Amino acid sequence: MQNHNCIVVLGATASGKTRLACDLAYVLDAEIISLDSRQVYKGLDIGTGKDLEAYTVQGKEIPYHLIDVFEPEQQFYLHDFIRELKLSFEQVLEKKKIPLLCGGTGLYLDALRKDFSFTQIPEDHKLRQELNQLSKEELLVQLNAMPESSSRHVDRNSQKRIIRGIEVARYLSKNQVEPDFPEDKYKPLYLGIRIDTYENRNNIRERLIQRLQSGMVDEAEGLLKNGVSHERLQELGLEYKYLSYYLQNKITKTELTEQLYTAICQYAKRQMTWFRKMEKEEVKIQWLEAPVCNADLIAQLKAQLLF
Repeated sequence: MQNHNCIVVLGATASGKTRLACDLAYVLDAEIISLDSRQVYKGLDIGTGKDLEAYTVQGKEIPYHLIDVFEPEQQFYLHDFIRELKLSFEQVLEKKKIPLLCGGTGLYLDALRKDFSFTQIPEDHKLRQELNQLSKEELLVQLNAMPESSSRHVDRNSQKRIIRGIEVARYLSKNQVEPDFPEDKYKPLYLGIRIDTYENRNNIRERLIQRLQSGMVDEAEGLLKNGVSHERLQELGLEYKYLSYYLQNKITKTELTEQLYTAICQYAKRQMTWFRKMEKEEVKIQWLEAPVCNADLIAQLKAQLLF
């Protein structure tokens, strides 16, 4: 049944999403929209695995969006992503091309099917200071006392998101926010890359070593020289967090490799948990046993697309 107007390629980090997305885009004459929360930043190339060389397939440049669009000092919030996604999606459709979305950032994936109008709600810094003094259990008591309509979306595994959830729920108890979600705009066909955990961990280690050998430490040093603070590097997470520790002599080179490897493996596990949560919410994901673009897959996709 032809009812999809875009393709989404998702999978754990180091599973081969970018290469598959680029190969599909080449065959389908599609344009890629990144669903990665850090590839939006300029200068974060090696650490975020932009792999821009992959966007040239058999001599053809694959157009991409939402990569290298913000300075690393800027905060790129979910509502910024929602705005930029809408613009990029419309641009691709205007060219009569297929939007091919690729990435593993859970909230960005959810933005294709959920109303996140609440992200426009302003931060309450005084309230945050008060809530930061409380334990996770105390915060959950407050959150669970809020109306379900304004709190059910909250990830209760993250203390930071619980605090934001309380902030949003309190705001909604006194103010009205008009929903701004075009429910019929995005009709994704989800492709997921299924990869064995042991194989994925091997891929993560090999990729990490390769990135370190390719100048990932130098990249972080360059960001610092250009005015990005250590605090901001740590906010950018994973690679840049541990690179900041290393460059401040808080950890050794060996500790950098091992601690970062462990953190990335944990991140990959959280991604797979998120995808399972999507399926529990009745999102149909077509799982691929390998990130390979072949004739059978192309035929299946063409049969399901509106184009």
